[in-house]
Amino acid sequence: MKEMSFSQAIEDALTQAMMEDQRVVIFGEDVHALRMNLYTRFGEKRVRPAPISESAFLGAAVGAAMAGLRPFVELIIIDFLAVAADAIVNHAAKVQAFSGGRWKVPMVIRAGCGGGYGDGGQHGQSLWGWIAHIPGLKVVVPSTPADAGGLLLSAIADDSPVFFLEPKLLTDDLLEILGSGGRTTVTYDIPIQGQKGMVPERWEPIPLGQAVVRREGSDVTIAGAGVAIHRAWEAADVLSGEGISASIIDLRSIAPLDRDTVVKDVKRTGCLLVVDDDYRDFGLTGELAAAVLESGLPARYARVAVEGTIPFDPVRERAALPNVDRICEAVRGLMK
Repeated sequence: MKEMSFSQAIEDALTQAMMEDQRVVIFGEDVHALRMNLYTRFGEKRVRPAPISESAFLGAAVGAAMAGLRPFVELIIIDFLAVAADAIVNHAAKVQAFSGGRWKVPMVIRAGCGGGYGDGGQHGQSLWGWIAHIPGLKVVVPSTPADAGGLLLSAIADDSPVFFLEPKLLTDDLLEILGSGGRTTVTYDIPIQGQKGMVPERWEPIPLGQAVVRREGSDVTIAGAGVAIHRAWEAADVLSGEGISASIIDLRSIAPLDRDTVVKDVKRTGCLLVVDDDYRDFGLTGELAAAVLESGLPARYARVAVEGTIPFDPVRERAALPNVDRICEAVRGLMK
């Protein structure tokens, strides 16, 4: 085992994937700088800088994937998907179904997600509920460096389009880029843990759609992904001092979604809190509530999520995003 940051783990796993499979290529803006080590090692034919046109290079990646390559596309932040939604929503997601499985689009779209660093509602969104709503698309959201590398290998090997969403507050290189430009007044509400962690000497794939119980408790089940897991852990420590024992489930994957692990844990605790850095309405929080109801469990339920447009103001932004205080308040409400 060795220690790596989130960014180092992703680059290391990507290097291994490119060494093992010549079909893996990188597309995107400024990738010769963002992936300088890989550009130097594998050359411009496999690390291909693109013009600043998301619709152009995502569209090109769809065609490349259909032609037999496995593109890894650097979208930088997930909000930019809105610029190029047609290539993904109307083409990449549907090709396999329309062709009866004869055509596939094996590509990974890597993007930073989430707020907490002062960029507001046009750059601080998560959007995984929107993406997962489209049949044919897969979405993974790692919360640790070890999961980031293992999930990335599975995403690259998958024959479907997979969104690999990195929480920005966990990813050091994204924060370095997004926090530059003289923004000396901005402070980051970074989780205590998450940016660094132990990883294996050699990466092994972690199956998509397989949640993990990070912490076992008896009174309430807290489910989420990405930064939410670290907020939930801090909240669980606070609640433990009040005699409340919380179980924490890291979904790791939004689509496919491991409903069974959540339902199994809720069957034991009788209580579910979903913590989601995405929008509350029509998203992950409601989907997990439906899973529990459809299983026949008479569980108590609450959710902590983003309820409207994310503000620029740092104080209001932190209040709008899931935080330790909001999680603790929701759990106390369930216990009543």
